[in-house]
Amino acid sequence: MRNVVRRIGIVAVVWFLSAHGALAQGAGVEWDALNQEAWELHRAGNYERAAVVARKALQVANENVGPNHPDVATSLNTLAEVYRAAGQYLQAEPLYKRALEIFEGSRGRDHPDVGVVLSNLAGLYYTQGQYSPAEALYRRAIEIKERSLGADDPALATSLDGLAELYRVQGQFARAEPLYKRSLAIYEAALGPDHLYVAICLNNLGELYRQQNKYAQAEPFLKRSLAIKERILGGEHPSVGTSLNNLALVYHSQGQRALAEPLYKRALAIREKALGLDHPDVAQTLSNLAALYRAEGQYVLAEKLYRRSLAIWEKSLGREHPLVAANLENLAALYRAAGRNEEAKQLQERATRIRSIQR
Repeated sequence: MRNVVRRIGIVAVVWFLSAHGALAQGAGVEWDALNQEAWELHRAGNYERAAVVARKALQVANENVGPNHPDVATSLNTLAEVYRAAGQYLQAEPLYKRALEIFEGSRGRDHPDVGVVLSNLAGLYYTQGQYSPAEALYRRAIEIKERSLGADDPALATSLDGLAELYRVQGQFARAEPLYKRSLAIYEAALGPDHLYVAICLNNLGELYRQQNKYAQAEPFLKRSLAIKERILGGEHPSVGTSLNNLALVYHSQGQRALAEPLYKRALAIREKALGLDHPDVAQTLSNLAALYRAEGQYVLAEKLYRRSLAIWEKSLGREHPLVAANLENLAALYRAAGRNEEAKQLQERATRIRSIQR
């Protein structure tokens, strides 16, 4: 049971921090207000409305300053971040790339705004399982931000945290931990101990310890993260769902299923309401909850949840994503436990093919 939970846990979807460059005034007061409103809606988890406002801001910028102005790039990045948070990855990528092109052409390849978009695009590739290009972009973003902003800037911490996440999901814990700790130290010094970005980094560091079975270290980080998020964002925000899901994994991994199940269920309800029924974050909690039911021998219920999560991931991430392979492996394990060996064999063979592609 624990191996299966660990495999799911390392691909837990986390809240990636985002930032954008200083807002130039070229596109006008209306554009500035729209762009700020889009970010506030994004922060509140209202991605559908945020997308509407961000598209309007992009339209205003194009009309007021033309397609190659930095304000257009800012709006492109904002809209891409909204799409990424909503799980609409195919829509996000070309927007990031266009924003990067504009910023590099207008502000130079070493400008902090270039570093921001590089980091955000890296986060998108990370989510899609494209780890090599994500690492290259994170590293370039870190170099730019460290050189242009200094070693203690929160924008640098965002990229450090992202690179740490990338290493974590690949099991490179020794490389991830110092990056997380440096990121956390920057955030706490610059923003205070109760800032949302501190909570996000605490969550990620807690996940790192959980994956290494260091549950006594993981639990207080995750609880502190959850408390900060609930205080700042309220109890129904999707980022709260992330912390609930990860805290449930700590209890689940220790066999404390009575503690884990209500947290999973609350996380699932929050994510379905805030993100929609077909979001990848919903699939992740479904899969974790399925693993819990499988361990309890509730095979029919577990199969239903695994199948639903598989359908979501195939639709949103593609049929050859590592998460799809993990789900197939878990479903195969369920079938073996239920004596459905031929079905299990077919699923395992497909998962193995996907893993070979990822290598």
